[in-house]
Amino acid sequence: MDESEFLAGYDPRAYPAVAVTVDVVALTIRGGALHVLLVQRGEQPYAGLWALPGGFIRPGEDLPEAAARELDEETGLTGRVHIEQLASYGAPERDPRMRIVSISYLAFAPDLPDPRAGSDAADAAWHRVDRLPKLAFDHERILGHGLERARDKLEYTPLATAFAGERFTISELRAVYETVWGVPLHAGNFHRKILSVPGFVESTGETTESGGARGGPRAKLYRAGDARLLHPALLRPSREEEIR
Repeated sequence: MDESEFLAGYDPRAYPAVAVTVDVVALTIRGGALHVLLVQRGEQPYAGLWALPGGFIRPGEDLPEAAARELDEETGLTGRVHIEQLASYGAPERDPRMRIVSISYLAFAPDLPDPRAGSDAADAAWHRVDRLPKLAFDHERILGHGLERARDKLEYTPLATAFAGERFTISELRAVYETVWGVPLHAGNFHRKILSVPGFVESTGETTESGGARGGPRAKLYRAGDARLLHPALLRPSREEEIR
């Protein structure tokens, strides 16, 4: 039997139905705190509860396209947003409707605007990751994995620059690390570490317009370099203690 004959007699209804969705963990820093984007469900199941933005993939749609579309449709967020695949979730009882496998994505960018809810959501809002409401489905688990991925990637990739914008000072970059990791960092040590990592940041040749509130010297401005991995890595203080 050749392939065409096999496909002509193939009946997908002979197998249990399984649907595929995407869910997006979208992170940004607002007011000096790490926030995640949540939508309030306007329909059952779990109507009224908050959840990660997401939904079913469409026929002929690739997974990254579906994630970007859902993020835009449910929130109205557009512009430069870094998005990458996080993990997959397929526990049989994770969704009361049917067997649904979710592919989660992690998205992050600096100063993302206030969202607007899509047609199937009652509301959409940024929530501080340390002040979360009860979440629908298994989204608390997905969010936990997304936060840990982001914290880990700050150690060995230049992810922090995606939170900092096109131009930034070393102090602003340090604020990203402190916010995502949730720990204070020594300013002088951090400055030396950043500039010792090849390709992490590069100088723009420019400085800030003023020296800040205390009237000190103007700070140098940097942009993301061409490094894809950081060597040596910037370990979290807790991770440094574990290695010792």
